[in-house]
Amino acid sequence: MKRTYRLMRAPLLASAFLAATIALTASAADVKSGLKIAFLPKQINNPYEVIADDGGLAAIKEMKGEGKVVGPSDAGASSQVSYINTLITQRQNAIVIAANDANAVVPYLKKAMSQGIKVVTFDSDTAPDGRQIFVNQAESEAIGRGQIQLLSKLVGGEGEFAILSATPNATNQNTWIKFMQDELKKPEYSKLKLVKIAYGNDDDQKSFVETQGLLQAYPNLKGIIAPTTVGIAAAARYIQSSPAKGKVVVTGLGTPNQMRAFVKNGTVKAFQLWDPGQLGYLAAYAAANLASGTITGKEGDTFDAGKLGKRTVGKSGEVILGPPTTFDSSNIDNFNF
Repeated sequence: MKRTYRLMRAPLLASAFLAATIALTASAADVKSGLKIAFLPKQINNPYEVIADDGGLAAIKEMKGEGKVVGPSDAGASSQVSYINTLITQRQNAIVIAANDANAVVPYLKKAMSQGIKVVTFDSDTAPDGRQIFVNQAESEAIGRGQIQLLSKLVGGEGEFAILSATPNATNQNTWIKFMQDELKKPEYSKLKLVKIAYGNDDDQKSFVETQGLLQAYPNLKGIIAPTTVGIAAAARYIQSSPAKGKVVVTGLGTPNQMRAFVKNGTVKAFQLWDPGQLGYLAAYAAANLASGTITGKEGDTFDAGKLGKRTVGKSGEVILGPPTTFDSSNIDNFNF
């Protein structure tokens, strides 16, 4: 019986292995090769966007596609429009865009979709009718509420604080701020007071000057939340050489590499982010699967995202990368992006 079992089992194992191999091969083959996919960031020279776009280009290379990155040098609401029109003319298979404005680019993205070009937003969404899929870095509510929770911990649960955002029309920033304000309504934050929402327009120098202005206008300020990688670095750079160092907490969203020196010198105790390279990587796979016809963007669609594994499309065409990480002196040297 024992020997018979082995003789019967071997073909079953071989069959299972063969089936798994065929399934993996089929999954890889689902994405067409030679797809033309263009990334359109908010700003072509934004360090965060560069990391995200590089992640996308790496994914496109894996899929044997043709990737490119084009975009404006400023984060104006309509700055991306001319690039969308050019990409339509070039007959790209897909456009992956981090929108500067929720509505300004929608008519042009709708034109792209009407001509068979697939549209994926990532990092910063448009109105839903402007794309087929939105690849979100994490649940927006978790990001917003998490920022208040971290700040409260860092300032001891009380005091005045300000928010240093990107542009007034940035959809991701505004969504996070909405949840920050809602979180503040909870009784445990009754001693925290939001005194100002300032805008650095995702410009390093303007964010630096806005930080200076906040400290001058609010001498009792205990903290600044900058949910933008440009803003948090500029705020930290100002505070590290000012009398506010050690007195005013700087936190928000930044990359480990840009914030490492500020953590090491004690200017910043903790901040949060996800891996922007993985965000771009996931967005590229979503775009390629749309362009290949393996998914349409409806809720429940599943697709293979390379090293990130199987992903599912949620409500309103949203795909989520995962929860953010909190970086501090205990773990920052474990990350390199």
